Amino acid sequence: MPLVLQHNFLIFANIYLPIFPNMDGQSLNITEERIQQLREIFPEVFSEGKIDFNRLKDVLGENVLFPGEHYELSWAGKAESRREVQKQTTATLIPDPEGSVDFDKAQNIFIEGENLEVLRVLQKSYFGKIKMIYIDPPYNTGNDSFVYPDDFGERQEDYLKRTGAKDEAGFLNKQDLWKKNSKENGQFHSVWLSMMYPRLYLARNLMREDGVIFVSIDDNEVANLRLLMDEVFGKKI
Repeated sequence: MPLVLQHNFLIFANIYLPIFPNMDGQSLNITEERIQQLREIFPEVFSEGKIDFNRLKDVLGENVLFPGEHYELSWAGKAESRREVQKQTTATLIPDPEGSVDFDKAQNIFIEGENLEVLRVLQKSYFGKIKMIYIDPPYNTGNDSFVYPDDFGERQEDYLKRTGAKDEAGFLNKQDLWKKNSKENGQFHSVWLSMMYPRLYLARNLMREDGVIFVSIDDNEVANLRLLMDEVFGKKI
């Protein structure tokens, strides 16, 4: 069973595929993928290559009595966390034969890196192919720590040096690497939700139709996690 390990965020994924298929170039364009899926289901809502949203509402038979008012989970930073989902990466997974056991024959893989970036890299090759995912995210107790912001607009090495996470010799300043999300933060829950949303969304993309996901959590965020899982994976009414 492959293991993706990112700091204190664990992802176990059950994969039975070639180890590094199509791991070059840019990661999957999530927006284009979703639009293509919509085009296959409702070709009539497209006009000159663009979505006609009024026509889409007609097709779905939607009767909006109170436009702008609807039930949803909302938090400070939600729009930005949605934009995180759309970002692409040119990062590539690099095999490590010397650090591996039976590299040429192994059926499992261990991937080490920042978890959001790794999830982006895996989109193109493993989209809709994973049977099971288990994650152990930060519980947001006020005592655990995780890194913000999730910004990969610059090279990771440059970012770490610019923020002081690495010194001039290239060594990590561990006291600065982790930033605590304390309960005194006015957006304590929002920060956690913004961290979780893009990771859960990209993890969902990797799952098969009959796939299953397990998440470890405690009572600090269990209520918000349930609402977030309903939004990302859908809820049966």
